[in-house]
Amino acid sequence: MKGFNVKRVLIVDDSAFMRKVISDLLQNEPQCKVIGIAKNGEEGLQKVQELQPDVVLLDIEMPIMNGLEMLEQLMKVNPVPVIIVSTLAMEGAQTTIRALELGAVDFITKPTNIFRMNQKTVKEEIVQKILMAATIQPARLKGLQSMQGPKKNTQINQRLMPLEGKKTHGIVAIGVSTGGPRALQQVIPLIPKEIEASFLIVQHMPAGFTKSLAERLNQISQIRVKEAEEGDILQRGVAYIAPGDYHMQVEEHKVSNQYVIHLSKNPPVGGHRPSVDEMMRSLVDIRIKKMVGVIMTGMGSDGTKGMTHLKQKRNIFTIAQDEASCVVYGMPKAAVEAGIIDEIVPLDEIADKIVKQLGV
Repeated sequence: MKGFNVKRVLIVDDSAFMRKVISDLLQNEPQCKVIGIAKNGEEGLQKVQELQPDVVLLDIEMPIMNGLEMLEQLMKVNPVPVIIVSTLAMEGAQTTIRALELGAVDFITKPTNIFRMNQKTVKEEIVQKILMAATIQPARLKGLQSMQGPKKNTQINQRLMPLEGKKTHGIVAIGVSTGGPRALQQVIPLIPKEIEASFLIVQHMPAGFTKSLAERLNQISQIRVKEAEEGDILQRGVAYIAPGDYHMQVEEHKVSNQYVIHLSKNPPVGGHRPSVDEMMRSLVDIRIKKMVGVIMTGMGSDGTKGMTHLKQKRNIFTIAQDEASCVVYGMPKAAVEAGIIDEIVPLDEIADKIVKQLGV
């Protein structure tokens, strides 16, 4: 029946102009329908109860009750897929990461020039993310919300030790997308600082947000977490997150016998930059004994081709997050169906599996 699968959207934003722009943008979109608007978080909570939307588009900075306060309450009492409407400023990036921690499934960024909101590419991004969010079961959001996060570590902001004695003996390559910032908080902080491996993380995220993600993970982890930079030499006990809009690869310098990060603006792979496939493929010729590959929550199949190639060439142990603990069971499913996964485990067991493979 026509209209049966139309996704019902609630817009929560204190700007009348933004509410109108987004409403107008979705007005002629057959797959989405704006069923209501709210001017602040308090009104937003009431509208969610009243209208039962499929997806909420949520601003952060609002009077009376801001977006983070609304999101925290919403996930406790009436979980609904939420997409954050974020600013590109650094403060906005940090707040967006916090929103993803609290349960938002994704975010869109307001263009610097607000009048660009009507551009076709912006509309396509919003519609695509609404349709994706609408597939997520509210019960899954509530289940994730109840997970116990790691406790803050007091040794977190130590400076990197000198390279001497810190050379890595293993590599853990992690690919993740939708639901990733929250999922990474259930893995990286549980890795002991004595681990003798380096971590390479590709999280699908635009430029301007990966640095805030790295800083947040660094605050709550025993190992050091940083946004990767060109020329970084891999050290044990350090996690490197690919910067938004850059591919991250690892090259081995045969003379110095060091593993060095290279960032590139090569064309997107499968629509992604950074690409998990690109990162995985770069590890094929790295002469390192222990290697673990991990595919976690996310849409699509990024990582499957690269991991398949790596699995064929190297002795790599592979892990996929199980369906029940994924926000979106796309990337892990593709890897499992390709027959390249050694173990399928719940999110809260991934860190333990990594440590058992690599030792400390």
